[in-house]
Formats: sequence, structure tokens, C-alpha cells
Amino acid sequence: MTDEILLGELTTALSCQSGVKIHINYAEKISGGDINETYKLSTTEGSLFLKMNDAHIYPDMFVRELNGLNILRSTNAITVPRPLASGTVGDKGFLVTEFMEKGGVTPDFWENFGASLSRIHRQTQTYYGFPETNYIGTLKQYNTPYSSWPVFYAFNRLQPLTRAAYDQQVVDKGMVVQMEHLWKQLPGMFPDEKPALLHGDLWSGNFMVGKDGRACIYDPAVYYGNREMDLAMTRLFGGFDTRFYYSYQTMYPLAEGWQSRIGVCQLYPLMVHLLLFGGSYYNSVKEILDEF
Repeated sequence: MTDEILLGELTTALSCQSGVKIHINYAEKISGGDINETYKLSTTEGSLFLKMNDAHIYPDMFVRELNGLNILRSTNAITVPRPLASGTVGDKGFLVTEFMEKGGVTPDFWENFGASLSRIHRQTQTYYGFPETNYIGTLKQYNTPYSSWPVFYAFNRLQPLTRAAYDQQVVDKGMVVQMEHLWKQLPGMFPDEKPALLHGDLWSGNFMVGKDGRACIYDPAVYYGNREMDLAMTRLFGGFDTRFYYSYQTMYPLAEGWQSRIGVCQLYPLMVHLLLFGGSYYNSVKEILDEF
């Protein structure tokens, strides 16, 4: 980051919001995914993590992420980076959190991770949804409250993405019809269960091994939903160790028939990836829909 004016504005914003006078010595660009610019900040308060993006395109993305980090932290179930500030400097939106140092796994890492997720999922409320619209990747995630999980999943998750994919000519009319057919079957698929607090985007790229050898999770897309969504997401893109799933199931057993619903729950993240990264995910979506 070479823009000294931008760095100065960021220093002021960070000091004001954190309540501590912080001076940024320098910013080192680091890898941090496909969506945001990411930096390691060397400051008078130690190392911090910064992510930035276009404030005009995503004006509220990082304040929504900050809210998500805070609600996950409030569970005291697992390590979550402490958010320090978010806002806009110049034409950039930003989020600053503590910088999490990597460590080596403990022998019970996966068992502890599974148990920690089960404790997050035991946090509940009276409806499916969240008080605000937030983001998954760069896509808006709608959280209009519903008392029914199948209705929530159809109207807030699958329907908006299917419409967007059709408008962008990523899917054809035939797939839209298949999706509509699936929506009608959802009420008979899912048993009644209390809404669970979800990370919302839990895959191998959104956790790390912290200095204490335990899991640290970040980049959330939180809402209260069916907890099978988080578990199904973990099985994509390589999956987690089998000890993770055994521990979770021991601590908080899933409802009968959960195996048959994995694909249905994976449709949402697969549609997100189809919209963000292109047609290579089309066949994965089609394979699931063809089963119904």
C-alpha cells in the first residue's frame, strides 16, 4: 500500500473506532482469497489484518462482516478474530481485525473443532434469518425472517441466485424448472428443528490453525438457519477430517436422514460459486438437481 493519504486516513479511523491511539508503521500485502485486497499491518499495537474493497460497489460489506464476527465471538465457542474497525477511506471500504498467527495442530484438533461448531449451532432464536442483509463472497445474502426453514431456503437462498444466474445466462430455462420442482419438495425433506446460528461459509479456506493449535474461523456469512447447511458446506472442496464429523455427531446428532439432504444443502454454495467463478460449477449443480 503506497498511498500515504489513504494510510493516514486509515490510521485515524482505526484509532477512533478502537479507542486506542494506533500508528500504522507499514502495510505488507498478503494473499487473502480472490475477492479482497488483504494486508498485514505493522502498528504500535502489534500486527493487524486489513482487508479492502471498492466502497462504491460494496458500501456495507465490511460492517456486515464485522457484525458477523462479533456474534460468533459472543458464543465463546471457538476462536474468532477480534474486529477493530470498519468503514470507508477514499474509495475503499475496509475492515481491520487482530492478526491471527498460525500454529500447529493439537492431537485433538478435529475433535475440538467439531465440538466447537456444535456449540455455535446450539445458539438459537425464534425465526430463520438475520436482522440485516449481509454477503456471501460479493453476493448479497438475503435474510428475510421466516418461521419455516424450507420457505426460508427457497425464497432467500435458492430463488434469488437462480434468478440472477438465469438473468446472466449462466443457467438455462430447463435448470430453472428443475429448481422450481425442487423448491416444492423442500417441506417434505427437512424435519422441524430450531434455527441454529451458522457461520454460513464454512469451508477449508475460512479456518486456520491458531497459535494454540485450535481452529480459528473467519470470513463469515452468518444467519440463523438449518445447521445441516454448515455441515454440508464443510464437505465441499476437499472436506474436513472424519474426526470432525464424528465429534460433531457425538455432541449434537443430526436429524435422521441428514445424508440424503447433503446435496440439497450444497446447492446454495455451489450456486454462489457458479455466479462468482463461472460455468465450471454448472455440472455440480445439475447433478444434484437431476436426483429430484
